[in-house]
Amino acid sequence: MTSAANPAPLWQPDADRIAAARITRFQAWAAEHHGAPAEGGYPALHRWSVDRLDTFWQAVADWFDVRFSTPYERVIADRGMPGAQWFPGATLNYAEHALRTAEDPALAHDPALIHVDETHDPTPISWAELRRQVGSLAAGLRALGVRPGDRVSGYLPNIPQAVTALLATAAVGATWTSCAPDFGARSVLDRFQQVEPVVLFTVDGYRYGGKEHDRADTVAELRRELPTLRAVVHIPLLGTPAPEGALEWSVLTADDTEPVFEQVPFDHPLWVLYSSGTTGLPKAIVQSQGGILLEHYKQLGLHCDLGPGDRFFWYTSTGWMMWNFLVSGLLTGTTVVLYDGSPGHPDTGAQWAIAERTGTTLFGTSAAYVMACRKSGVHPSRDHDLSTVRCVATTGSPLPPDGFRWLHDEVREDLWIASVSGGTDVCSCFAGAVPTLPVHIGELQAACLGTDLQSWDPHGKPVIGEVGELVVTNPMPSMPIRFWNDPDGSRYRESYFEMFPGVWRHGDWVTITDHGSVVIHGRSDSTLNRQGVRMGSADIYEAVERLPEIKESLVIGLEEPDGGYWMPLFVHLAPGAALDDELRSRIKRTIREQLSPRHVPDDIIEVPGVPHTLTGKRIEVPVKRLLQGTALTKAVNPGSVDDLELLRFYEDLARERGAGRG
Repeated sequence: MTSAANPAPLWQPDADRIAAARITRFQAWAAEHHGAPAEGGYPALHRWSVDRLDTFWQAVADWFDVRFSTPYERVIADRGMPGAQWFPGATLNYAEHALRTAEDPALAHDPALIHVDETHDPTPISWAELRRQVGSLAAGLRALGVRPGDRVSGYLPNIPQAVTALLATAAVGATWTSCAPDFGARSVLDRFQQVEPVVLFTVDGYRYGGKEHDRADTVAELRRELPTLRAVVHIPLLGTPAPEGALEWSVLTADDTEPVFEQVPFDHPLWVLYSSGTTGLPKAIVQSQGGILLEHYKQLGLHCDLGPGDRFFWYTSTGWMMWNFLVSGLLTGTTVVLYDGSPGHPDTGAQWAIAERTGTTLFGTSAAYVMACRKSGVHPSRDHDLSTVRCVATTGSPLPPDGFRWLHDEVREDLWIASVSGGTDVCSCFAGAVPTLPVHIGELQAACLGTDLQSWDPHGKPVIGEVGELVVTNPMPSMPIRFWNDPDGSRYRESYFEMFPGVWRHGDWVTITDHGSVVIHGRSDSTLNRQGVRMGSADIYEAVERLPEIKESLVIGLEEPDGGYWMPLFVHLAPGAALDDELRSRIKRTIREQLSPRHVPDDIIEVPGVPHTLTGKRIEVPVKRLLQGTALTKAVNPGSVDDLELLRFYEDLARERGAGRG
């Protein structure tokens, strides 16, 4: 963490960039029309946005010209959490706003989407064509009997058809939900069976890593196990004919039909997202048309500084909230880049090649990808023309300090680096990108507008400059309206409001610095707590994985029955490396010097691999449960893990330790 006494920024926006930023223009306009502070820059604007929450969100709706087909009675009728009521009385439609750029004759034939596959050849789809397809498909859904509130599902990769299907679903007032085709049938059914979809959009297979992966058998199983389906729509990505009884995508999208946008209440369900579900069925998180619309206008139009002329690429799949976030780039008139394929095909630098080929201006990826590029000796700016890229944004895990330095050195010195942190739960960011603020190494720039982000100690007292629980003390429009199949709201309350009633506790360890930036230390539910001192696992990963011999690591803190504490570090070695005494010593020395003696593990154990959720996050809590002796079937939901066999190693280790103690 940067010294608070003398925070030397890695990057500072110049005066021209600050003046041109949309957030600067928004602040001046909000000062004139809504009483926002005209001076004091972002910190003053943020303070106003949380102190005057209703006025701030009214200003966002006005600034982005949100089309309310019936007016709202007030901005917030009930501020309580959970259950805050936003814009009661208002009706609108998310898809109408996402396609609004098509109404401008000067822009209608510009690309709304650019699709790229592993050949890296970009295919544009214009705003007018996207709107036509959505109109045709929405009419087709209505003809199938799809009505507002029905669920429509997609088993699809990140292709233009997935965007069209989402927007057509929203246009008719139905509720969208999707999974990526690398999910197995059980993982998909764990999600879709909860919400009982009436339509399923599928592909026959997908391409990844230069290979074709057939999905016909999985689709057949989904059809058998989803009895509520009235229709299945076949997208022949691999060129195979539609299975018996399935409808053809090309037929449903062939008509030249003006879209009809169902005007729905502000809190009408837009989509269902899912938690990773590592320890049980995934939570089915329901977010609203209006809440997502307002939150994404703010996040993409102000924080990400996106608008017409920009090109927005984020490496993601349809099974991760970042895909929904990416699609919302359309709200701002931005061209959205959809990449369907492996992040490292044909080589580790593949994503930089895509950014070059598509003229990307905001390039989003994972912190893990940045660190993999650094380790593999990738040189983005030497090998690619990245002159259009203004910002590289990362999420999925905290971006280590070395990642900041590498992007600065290897992409461009005048590069805005936006490490962001939020969650599927709000489909947005709590902290991250601010185009008018400096970037400090290892830090997220600031809490986002309208988000009263605080760090609390166990007694619920806010702390500055020390580690605490990440909490949000006021409602956000995109917070879940409910979980599916949670009639009394108990599962929703237990997930976020049990520790501090009425306050959202997210489950991350965080430090807020005295200059307002934010440092994320990892998940608090897998927190290391040694000798009464809480430590974030992310800090240890960042130190250890600098070593070229370490491909990936996993650290667990275990409270033992005798009152002791065991903290093993599991390491997955790079090819050719050996965990000998010299490497063990180097790992311990690195941790001691870069962190503290307290961070040094009790044991260093080689493992065949580190298990992840299906969206690529390290699985810490289930491993901890296994090491405590919980059976594998009870410690983890098998359908949520990328490689279940890897977990058997930890189960066997727990058995050996138990026998040794016995």
